[in-house]
Amino acid sequence: MNKEITGKNHMTCKGICIRHKAMKPVGTGRYSTGQKRCQVCEIFLKWDGLWCPCCGYRLRTRPRNLKYKAKLRTRKKIDEYRIALQQQEQPPQQPAVQAHKKTSHT
Repeated sequence: MNKEITGKNHMTCKGICIRHKAMKPVGTGRYSTGQKRCQVCEIFLKWDGLWCPCCGYRLRTRPRNLKYKAKLRTRKKIDEYRIALQQQEQPPQQPAVQAHKKTSHT
């Protein structure tokens, strides 16, 4: 049999993910700081894409554990509340004064 037909594209770690390894944040969770986890490479990454740059597996953007899901939800609500407060506290900005053109009446 042909190897291309029977062989599947196995997702394995190629070591590329080490370049994008994320350090553990202090005082906050990994997912709330934008880190993502690859289950194949077993590593947290600082990566903007949805797929692992190393093995091509879909990255996790949320925790699986109920306890950590609740923490993430709470942290997001607190952050949204802080942003809303900051927007309310800022004084309204004055509109820019526009220079009027002089028109000659002839």
